[in-house]
Parts: sequence; C-alpha cells; structure tokens
Amino acid sequence: MTTTKRLTPEYELLDEGIETIRYLEHGYPSELIRWHAHDDYELHFIVASTGKVFVGDYIGNYKPGQLILTGPRLPHNWICQNNDTSVPLRDMVIRFDHESFEQGCKIIPELAEIMPMLQRAKSGIEFLDVDYDFLEETFSKVRDSSGLQRVITALPLLHMLSHSRNYRLLSTVQIDLKSSETLQRKVNTVVDYVSQNYANDITLADVANLIGMSDSHFSRFFKKATGNRFTEFVNRMRVSRACSLLTETDQQIANICFQVGFNNVANFNRRFHELKGVTPRDFRSQYNERIEGM
Repeated sequence: MTTTKRLTPEYELLDEGIETIRYLEHGYPSELIRWHAHDDYELHFIVASTGKVFVGDYIGNYKPGQLILTGPRLPHNWICQNNDTSVPLRDMVIRFDHESFEQGCKIIPELAEIMPMLQRAKSGIEFLDVDYDFLEETFSKVRDSSGLQRVITALPLLHMLSHSRNYRLLSTVQIDLKSSETLQRKVNTVVDYVSQNYANDITLADVANLIGMSDSHFSRFFKKATGNRFTEFVNRMRVSRACSLLTETDQQIANICFQVGFNNVANFNRRFHELKGVTPRDFRSQYNERIEGM
C-alpha cells in the first residue's frame, strides 16, 4: 500500500496512519528550510553542505556529520552558505513525539532511560564525535524500514545517545514557539535578511519595516520568538562568522572585525568575549593548539 504524505502549514510531513518513529529527508533548496517549530522531537543528521545552524537563541556553524536533537516547539533552522549549489540530500531526520515515549514508559519501564535526554532536548542537544558512517548506515536503515522494524532500528541509536556524555546544550533559553505561521514567516524573513547582510550596518528600524511592524512591536516579538534582543542576534551572527574566519584563515583579527560588520576592534573583542568567554586571539590560539594535538 502506498502511503500518502501531505504538508501542514508548519511544513510538517504527516503520514496517513500512526507511526512511533517517523522519517523525512530533504536536499537544498527545499521549502522545509526555514525558521520553524513543531510538536515533534527531531534528530537531524547533516550529510552535505555547510552554513549556519539556529536552535533557539543559539547560532553556530554546521558541516556534514553534525547531529542535533531538537525538542518540541524549539525553533530551529539550517541555512546553507553555498547558495548557488543544489544538494540532492542535505538532512536526514528521525522524528517522534513525546506522548509515545511517556505512555510507553508505563508499559516498558526501560524506556525511562531515554527521558532525561528528552528533557535536555528542550534546549537542543548537539552530539559530538559520533561516527559518520555509523550514523549514515543507521539513518538509512530507519528510512528503508517501517512498522515495528523501524522502531527496533531506531531505539538502539536513541539509547546510545541517551547515555552519551559527549554532547553540548545549545540554546541558553528554552523557547516554546507557539506563534502563528504568519509570524514564523516574519521571523524567517528577518533571520534570512541578517544572515545575508550581517557585514553591513543593520538597524532595528529597517528590519521592523521589512516585516511591517513598529520598532517597539518588533523588539518584543523578536525577543519572544528567538530568545535574543535583535542587536544580540546580529552580534551572535557576526561572532559566529568571525569564529569561522579565525579558524579557517590567517587573516588579521582587525580585518576580520570589520569584515563581519563590527565598527571597531574594541567592541568586537568585547562582544566576542561575552559570547565565547575568550578573546578572538585566544580563540584562534586554542583552536590551533587542538589541531596540532590531533
């Protein structure tokens, strides 16, 4: 029997029938690539492209091999940097809801081992140093199976991750985005605009006007939706880009400062230290030391 799939207004794929473990994948470009939140947990395995990842108020870099678990209603998005390149498969995703595991614990008590991880997923979890080939094989088996076999295939992976200590929490605030589809589209417009123009002077008034809001309304709306004041969000984007340049190039720090949109080095150093806990110079030195020690 062929399963018919459709999209909800939040770009969630729904199957006819009920599945404990669901699967989706997409390439780039795709209408699924947007700032959004939904009721499911999602385990994202990035298999191609590089760019920026947004989870709650977290902004960072992504590359192939990244594995992130997002919790219900936690907004997230991955934006490619290679805007002119089409990718047939970028993201493999395992999806499941909270109720299935909460109710399942009453019948199968051992499932409770997974629940602390699901609690942490409210902030978004990035799992570090998980073998790429293992993940690709496991996600492919989940994709190619169905019914009970899909559950049997996915549970060992969730069990392994629930016991992993090599992870980091991403969002500093637990955002529960319940805004309408229209408002989510407005946030997506702002996120896309900032990701493309962070190196330029960006004013709150310009961006508020872009989505038809007053300055004060936009400030409240954006803070609620992303966990950041708008100026904080822009600074996070700029510092994230600076991190890439510090580790991938040997450009002088002053050049990087102006290249990512800061107007003076002192302010750049201050904002960088606020977000990363070290100066740009120390960040580069620590990265180089790690690379040399590998």
